[in-house]
Amino acid sequence: MQDDKCHRRDFLRTSAGLLAFAQGANSWAVGKPESKEKPFDFRPYRGETLGPVTCVTPADGFYVHTYYDVCPFSPSGRYLAATRVPFQDRLPRLGDTADVCVIDLAGRTIKTLYTTKSWGFQTGANLHWGATDRHLYTNDVVGERAVCVRLDLQADTAAACAGPAYDVAPDESCVIGFPLELFEITQRGYGVPPKDPDNPPQLPPGAAEDEGLWKTDLKTNEKALLVSLADLAERIPEPAPRDGGTFYLWHSKFNRQGTRIMQVLRCLFPDGWGGRNPMVFTLKPDGSEIHITPSIPLWGHKGGHPNWHPDGVHLIRNLRPDGKKDRLCKIPFDGSGFTILSETIDGGGHPTIEPSERYIVTDANDKHDGVDLVRIRLIDLVAQEEQTVCTMPTIRERDGHKVLRVDGHPAWSRDYKKVLFQATPDGARQLFLADLSDVV
Repeated sequence: MQDDKCHRRDFLRTSAGLLAFAQGANSWAVGKPESKEKPFDFRPYRGETLGPVTCVTPADGFYVHTYYDVCPFSPSGRYLAATRVPFQDRLPRLGDTADVCVIDLAGRTIKTLYTTKSWGFQTGANLHWGATDRHLYTNDVVGERAVCVRLDLQADTAAACAGPAYDVAPDESCVIGFPLELFEITQRGYGVPPKDPDNPPQLPPGAAEDEGLWKTDLKTNEKALLVSLADLAERIPEPAPRDGGTFYLWHSKFNRQGTRIMQVLRCLFPDGWGGRNPMVFTLKPDGSEIHITPSIPLWGHKGGHPNWHPDGVHLIRNLRPDGKKDRLCKIPFDGSGFTILSETIDGGGHPTIEPSERYIVTDANDKHDGVDLVRIRLIDLVAQEEQTVCTMPTIRERDGHKVLRVDGHPAWSRDYKKVLFQATPDGARQLFLADLSDVV
């Protein structure tokens, strides 16, 4: 692994213009605005639902949670992490800021913890809880690059790290991530807004040996290149169908046991062939034992949204075994085949499974009388039946920009009794909590 220690000259000023100052050899404190808890009303949704559904964000702006595969609930279950974005009708540019917020589900209050330039419409400010309710992780642009920022809710402080965070190890030993500035070239809304949305930063053709998945030790604040783009590309078992492709990383995800990392690799070709050509790998946290998982076909396939099974051994993913329909599949981490979980229920959307392997929650896009809708789906794999949790209006596209869409991104609570999702029944992005305690 290539070492890259934190240097003082890299941390001069935060995105909000607040100074970052040294508090130790490799530890940096970041200024943050003061904020007080504000009470607000939770609003019950009156439409047809499978269980009680409540809007748990204020009507003062636009809110998103991180992603369907990132639990927005704190370890105790009391708090909810959310990003308040400044607008929803245009693409963001570098310099636009979003707010990192924590919602107290018991006290029904909201508090703004931090303001950041590192955010997107699809993953917000990439918020992750640590092992307890004490730490919340985000990213910010410090100097000229995006780095992880650890927010200490107990001490009310913020500390910048040496590298970026797309995910946090379950034991908070490290964070991992591909440079967030390079996310926009393969898909908008997941990384740092570029200065020019039409010309985001990109890599030269090929698979770089000095760029890839970075790991930052949270005790020493030293970052190292865990696995390079070249390391992954050389393990693709079939030759590329075109010349001139450029490789990038996408989702990086620890299993909840902290024993393996799932990593998505993408390849863009100059003529656009195959779209993003995503491939899924798994590896150990030290960068060893790299495996590729099945894609059908390997290049140019249309399956997607891989996610860890709670057992930490398998992945759940949409695949198209017949080349036509998405099916929900279970895949061993070493890529040794796959199991179709239902031959009759359509896959698709953003699927996650609970530990007993009976229920999957995912989403789907519908339209009725010209209105775009998001449908939250609960799939019972034992009964081989599907129920609709809720259907609400949403945004699919604005002014030709699909990045402005609002997908449901349903995410389980830690006890797998509730589901948080996104929708826009009143036109604004809001977060809704569906209580399925009497169903699952």
